Amino acid sequence: MSPGPSGGRDHLGDIGSFIRQQRAVARLSLRRLSELAGVSNPYLSQIERGLRRPSARILQQLARALRISAETLFIEAGMLEDRPAEDDLDRRILEDPHLSEEQRRALLLVYRSYRHAGAGADGGEGSAGPEPPDEGV
Repeated sequence: MSPGPSGGRDHLGDIGSFIRQQRAVARLSLRRLSELAGVSNPYLSQIERGLRRPSARILQQLARALRISAETLFIEAGMLEDRPAEDDLDRRILEDPHLSEEQRRALLLVYRSYRHAGAGADGGEGSAGPEPPDEGV
């Protein structure tokens, strides 16, 4: 990643590239994503080209339209610290370009159901409780 003026990551360009990549994976045109997210087409184009910094609200709308977690976009935008790799499987499944949207959803539901069952079997070690499947994946 290229360093920004302060020596850190250039999250503005990173988030735009990431959104463009996720849009391609979801096979959405720029216009269609802008409609689904409720964001103007020119504004979305500027975000993707790294010319505009989207707000948290816009990132949430884009995440919903792309069917990925808002947390993923917040991390890419530099608004949240990345989690350890072992907690990152949901994100990796959602970003896998080799899976269809239906396959991603099914895989996440199965994975979360196993995690839920495992938390009950081992007394919930490392878990505050069951993770209900997120139907909006």
